Amino acid sequence: MKKSLLFIASLLAVAGVARAEKLVIKGSDTLGAKLVPVLAEQFKSENPGTSFEIAAEGSTTGIAAITDGTAQIGMSSRRAKPTEMSAAGAKGVSMKPTIVAYDGIAVIVNANNPLSSLTLRQVEQIFTGDVTDWSAVGGNPGKFSIYTRNTSSGTYSDWKELAMKRRDYASSSQKMAGNEQIVAEVSKNPNGVGYVGLAYVNAPGIKVISINGHMATKEEVIAKKYPYARPTFYYTNGELAGIAAKFVEFTLSDEGQQIVQKVGFVPVR
Repeated sequence: MKKSLLFIASLLAVAGVARAEKLVIKGSDTLGAKLVPVLAEQFKSENPGTSFEIAAEGSTTGIAAITDGTAQIGMSSRRAKPTEMSAAGAKGVSMKPTIVAYDGIAVIVNANNPLSSLTLRQVEQIFTGDVTDWSAVGGNPGKFSIYTRNTSSGTYSDWKELAMKRRDYASSSQKMAGNEQIVAEVSKNPNGVGYVGLAYVNAPGIKVISINGHMATKEEVIAKKYPYARPTFYYTNGELAGIAAKFVEFTLSDEGQQIVQKVGFVPVR
């Protein structure tokens, strides 16, 4: 009897090990700092034995991780560049994008900044360094303290595309690791200005600026009125199977998209 119980226990232990699966996800801070961890927690509650390794270090690292085979899912807030697609293809990797949410990039200033609106042209001038003082755009005198994402960030690249006509950032701009770092700096600096995703616009100490009369809101992004809106992606090596495919399906499901909306992004439908 004792041997039988031990045998059954051994079988259960083996079965438990077999069910345990690890999903490695790397890339975008925009997705990886808040949204994907929340999705992962809910997914784990419905799929016991699943574990996650999530590294939110920028979109470039997510795309590289798929090319190198060091992650099953690469998070990205931008589309892969032609050079990245070619590098992946050279290694036999079929880079497949899946849009998982939409986002708007909000311009933020310190909560005590009296300015409430800017034009597209003024935003370009600020971030490229064409103007250097708040008085040049209708604010109180004071030099801009410009906070941007770092060069591995998809948002860093998207902002150049959407807001700066692909021009270079002002030499005085300071590069931050993530959205939360930009919020932290702007919230304590009266002359601070930066940009963050929709999931961060309600942080204390900051104020969102309207752009050409349009605010960074879900409604404005859905209506395609807000000028700095973009899709966000999961990148994978072709069609997935197993736990990775199941997680992508969960993200796109009604339940997953409800989480997308709750965290602050715009659902894909």
